[in-house]
Amino acid sequence: MTHTSVDDGECVRVGREIAVFSRALYERGWMPGTAGNLSVRLSGGVALVTASGRDKGDMTAQDTVLVRADTGEEVAPGRLRASAETTIHSAIYRTTDAGAVIHVHSPYATAVACRTGRPARLTSLRIERLELLKGLGLADPTRAEVPVFPNWPEVPRIAADVAAHLPATPHAPPALLITDHGITTWGHDLAQARNRLECLESICQLLLLTGAGPSPEGKES
Repeated sequence: MTHTSVDDGECVRVGREIAVFSRALYERGWMPGTAGNLSVRLSGGVALVTASGRDKGDMTAQDTVLVRADTGEEVAPGRLRASAETTIHSAIYRTTDAGAVIHVHSPYATAVACRTGRPARLTSLRIERLELLKGLGLADPTRAEVPVFPNWPEVPRIAADVAAHLPATPHAPPALLITDHGITTWGHDLAQARNRLECLESICQLLLLTGAGPSPEGKES
């Protein structure tokens, strides 16, 4: 493994921050049980990510794992394993300037992902005119195309799709959906990623409430 410089003080501080955000998202019902994952890119080419199988409502700074930001590979074996979806986080870090990534199962975004997605091909959710688009930091805040990826059983395959798509769509919103699964957002830090998540969750709620959301009818493979 290539040598990686790790700042222990930074790890402790960021681990505490991840725990605070995890508990808050759990309390909103967006990370039920052990679902969902968060990560933060650190200095030295590494990232801190929530551990697999941990209850997000009881997260502590110790419930995190240090991984290489570009691959998701664990820096050192330990009693905890990195989230199974760490490779998706690393795909985002590898292809964007994201400093933090959040993946949750918020109900409205997940419902829209179920309606919009297809089992075996990439689709997209077109959003237009809604004022909340301004919260995504887009060059054109009047419209957005959020990619909806197939929910392959093999998570690295989802990550490969993400890594291939993001560089080809540099003006796309800092978010993605996974069919029948949930939503992932990113930003310079956890607060910005969380704010973008809130905006998209509210947008999806509005789409469903107004009937402007995608229809599940005719959903093909």
